[in-house]
Amino acid sequence: MIRSELLSALAQDNPELRAEEVEQVVDIFFEEIAQRLTEGGRVELRGFGAFSTREREARKGRNPRTGETVDVPAKRVPYFKPGKDIRKRLNEG
Repeated sequence: MIRSELLSALAQDNPELRAEEVEQVVDIFFEEIAQRLTEGGRVELRGFGAFSTREREARKGRNPRTGETVDVPAKRVPYFKPGKDIRKRLNEG
């Protein structure tokens, strides 16, 4: 599902909201998750899963074009751990 499909589905389920309002709600939702992760926090949505960040250590990488060794700096990356309900639904039938 892409963002426009999400907006459409939410607009159909909430006909009392204007398209601009639905878009604003989605923007706020994603911005809040991103902001919390940027601050080093965690976002847990019960029954769905949890968003957090993980530390990646600096390492040696390889440029696939030239084969040259390059230094890849340490960084934080987003991580999603699905909740029990999601895992169960994915593995049904």
